[in-house]
Amino acid sequence: MLKYFLFFLLACMSILTADDKIEIYASSVKSKNNIVYADGGVTVVYKDYFLTAQRAVYNQKTQDLELFTKVRLNHNKKYKILGKYAKLNLAKKERYFKPLYLLENKSDVWISANEGESKGVFLDITSGSVSGCDPVDPLWTMEFSSSDYNTDSKWINLYNARLYIYDIPVFYTPYFGYSLDTTRRTGLLKPSFGISSTEGFYYEQPIYIAEQNWWDLEINPQIRTTRGKGLYTTFRFVDSAVSHGEFKAGYFKENEDYYLRYNLQNQSHYGFNFKYDNTNPLNQWLGLDLPGQSGIYADINHMNDVDYINLAQNNNALQQATATQVLSRVNIFYNTNDNYIGTYFKYYEDLTLQTNDNTLQKLPTVQYHHYVDTFFKDHMLYSFDVQSNNIQRIINKKVIQTDVNLPVTLQTPLFGEYINLSYKANLYLQHSQFSGHEQNPIPGFEYHDGFYASNYHTVAVSTQLTKGYENFSHVVGLEVRYNAKGWSKKDGFYQDNMEYCSDFTNKADPNYAQRCEFYNIATIENDTQINFQQYFYDSSAREIAYHRLSQNISYENTKERYGDLENELDYKITSFLSYYNNMFYNYKEKKFSKILNQVSFNRYGVKIALSHLYKNTFLPKTATYTPYTSYLTSNIKYTYNKHYSYNTSYNYDLESKERKSFSFGFLYTKRCWDFGVQYTENNRPVLTTVGSTSSSVYDRFIYLTVVLKPLMKANAGSSFLSYKLPDDTK
Repeated sequence: MLKYFLFFLLACMSILTADDKIEIYASSVKSKNNIVYADGGVTVVYKDYFLTAQRAVYNQKTQDLELFTKVRLNHNKKYKILGKYAKLNLAKKERYFKPLYLLENKSDVWISANEGESKGVFLDITSGSVSGCDPVDPLWTMEFSSSDYNTDSKWINLYNARLYIYDIPVFYTPYFGYSLDTTRRTGLLKPSFGISSTEGFYYEQPIYIAEQNWWDLEINPQIRTTRGKGLYTTFRFVDSAVSHGEFKAGYFKENEDYYLRYNLQNQSHYGFNFKYDNTNPLNQWLGLDLPGQSGIYADINHMNDVDYINLAQNNNALQQATATQVLSRVNIFYNTNDNYIGTYFKYYEDLTLQTNDNTLQKLPTVQYHHYVDTFFKDHMLYSFDVQSNNIQRIINKKVIQTDVNLPVTLQTPLFGEYINLSYKANLYLQHSQFSGHEQNPIPGFEYHDGFYASNYHTVAVSTQLTKGYENFSHVVGLEVRYNAKGWSKKDGFYQDNMEYCSDFTNKADPNYAQRCEFYNIATIENDTQINFQQYFYDSSAREIAYHRLSQNISYENTKERYGDLENELDYKITSFLSYYNNMFYNYKEKKFSKILNQVSFNRYGVKIALSHLYKNTFLPKTATYTPYTSYLTSNIKYTYNKHYSYNTSYNYDLESKERKSFSFGFLYTKRCWDFGVQYTENNRPVLTTVGSTSSSVYDRFIYLTVVLKPLMKANAGSSFLSYKLPDDTK
């Protein structure tokens, strides 16, 4: 036993410096003239460094440590370095490896080089290669003549970098720098490339600036050699623990030839977007200590046409804007358990119009709401709401419209809560005050200030029953609601227009839209509403099916005594197959006014989503209006295995016989890279000078996706290279 103990003392030698301790373990350890010789499975432990080698020599005076054969270094479990020879000076924090193999543990990026030398946190590397793939047979590598790496910031710079796919060179750049972690820092982001037969070569190089932790700035200059050039920028900030915001702006200038060739309305496209969210502005800004919650949300947008959006989307038809109206809004509110106060600003821009002077805006809406309160042990409920809308525009009539609602409900359960009985009296008022002048007035018609006041009564009887079975549960609910109108009083605008505007058959009248654009009174009739609903749940409380029937019966409208019968069904046929249906049947026309069908499937690596919407308003068809809507959407994705996936989508307007969008493609995914090809087309509006209207363009793209992990990050809808096919302007 004593012999083994003496052997351990010789094999384990601790060397004390002024402040640090170096531990050397080996099968054989010798010391002569302040030089320690270790041989046979050498292990060196120093602070958070752990080194192994076949042989080691340590100079206690100079603190030089040399390691020979199968050298391995592990630093704080962050990275590993391998080599045949290494020399370290622990006092000067200098390290030298030849050859060098470095593995960054978190990102799995490795570097192989002839030699590497480091001082402190900086590592200089001579002539090598880097990759994130299997080092035995890497699919991609990036070779370089020299490199430097910061072990603290994990930022690496490569010089004279050549990208190889297997052994085939595909790309060269004199400099390439990137981070091996996700820390925000200033630098260049992944560029975007594209080529188009109409727009020429496309290149965008994002520049990212993050000098402080509370803000960052992204600058996106781009060029389309045939079409023009532009600059977009995004500034993001966090100004407090309860608030953050973002400001985007951009400008794109069309080349003269492109602008004239395609009859574009604007040669320059510009705009901005500002978003801000604060969840406690009153207490924060005013130094108050109010109970409840306050908030402000802003989303302000402006642009001169829709191409401002599309040119900012990195040439990506997948994200091309097809909406023709832009909404700006600011919401401010203060909320307590009993009361709510809010003001809302809404501003609309119609991108199909050359001017927005006739577009109605809500600047602002002011609302007060008192939440439901109770009396008599919850047998009496009441609430109060008042809302005033300042509806403005530059030309034609404007209005300030105020609504007041005061519902009071009496309720009680009967027969041991099997039946619920309630009575509600609802008082409603609206007042309209007009200003401005019509540019094209309707002969014999004038807007007059006025008010409308009414009340109506509702009696409701409802029940809900639940029964459990061996493998499922069944819930049934039935409600019968009778509405009876009470008194009403009106004058001015309402006296002049209520009968005309409430008759929807007048919508075919050319003057209807102008005369009734401020009329929004819901007609109260003596009627009965019947609602039936049922649920089915399996033994694990998962919903299997939901079914609802709704019918309205009018006692006043003899032409349409029965309103549309609504049937809604949500049926989860299996855990992977579901069906949804919502349809309305019109008794008068003996036809369906709306049918929505949706089917979804998710199993065997296949995801399918199909839907079809049909609507019929039964109004007369005109040159500018069609009563029919028939729209088909479909999405299919097939994941063959963990590497291969395929996808396609198709959206078609059956009424106009127009394809809205179409795409198909595949993606090959591995641990260290993604490769994919996608064909996409999208029908989008373009503002032109022809007839002062908006035309549409079929954007058709072929996308090539290449993601070299972990240097690049896989993002849905992003691509490395895009090719735009010739436009098909309609």
